[in-house]
Amino acid sequence: MYRILVTDDEEKIRALIRKYAQFEGHSVTEAGTGMEAVELCRRESFDIIIMDIMMPDLDGFGAVKEIRKFSSVPVIMLSARGEEYDRIHGFETGADDYVTKPFSSRELMMRIDAIMKRVRQSHEDEKAHDIYQSRGLTADFTARKITIDGVEADLTPKEYDLIFYMIKNRNIALSRETLITSVWGYDFFGDDRTLDTHIKKLRKSLGSCSDMITTLRGVGYRFEG
Repeated sequence: MYRILVTDDEEKIRALIRKYAQFEGHSVTEAGTGMEAVELCRRESFDIIIMDIMMPDLDGFGAVKEIRKFSSVPVIMLSARGEEYDRIHGFETGADDYVTKPFSSRELMMRIDAIMKRVRQSHEDEKAHDIYQSRGLTADFTARKITIDGVEADLTPKEYDLIFYMIKNRNIALSRETLITSVWGYDFFGDDRTLDTHIKKLRKSLGSCSDMITTLRGVGYRFEG
């Protein structure tokens, strides 16, 4: 059972998500504004957050940005708009997934399950202390940290998943399909632009080590180290 925080200023949307989530045995807490969601996250712990973008007083982007200051809880963004800007901005603020309204409640539940499976696997992988170093890059798998020339990089949860997977499979040509299914899961519902966006942001975060991620035209990417 997951503890889910559903944040949306539309009561009907919250009720719909609550209905399906509770049917699958999950616990649901509701918030009608972004500010309310931030305050709830300060007082309580949740396994995952469903966050609408367009809300009064503090929109979803702002709410996620505030929550990321003290929590790495997974977030799925909801929006009535499907523009690429919204998707990119959502990932930049630390969202793990993005769903456009109107959406299938069953699909949303599947996305929640996929994210939580990856979270559990990540926790299992961190039990054994494992560190990788090359040039100025240090990847501490156990502490879940990436440092570049001694300075810790500020990555989103999904960027950590991506770089750790690429490092563990370094010097191997990784197809786009392999990266998407391995990092996002076989039941991922997005498209290739999601991977491209994360690779672009990841390179920027790696700074002087950005060239360690090589683009293989027509294939995918390779981490060289």
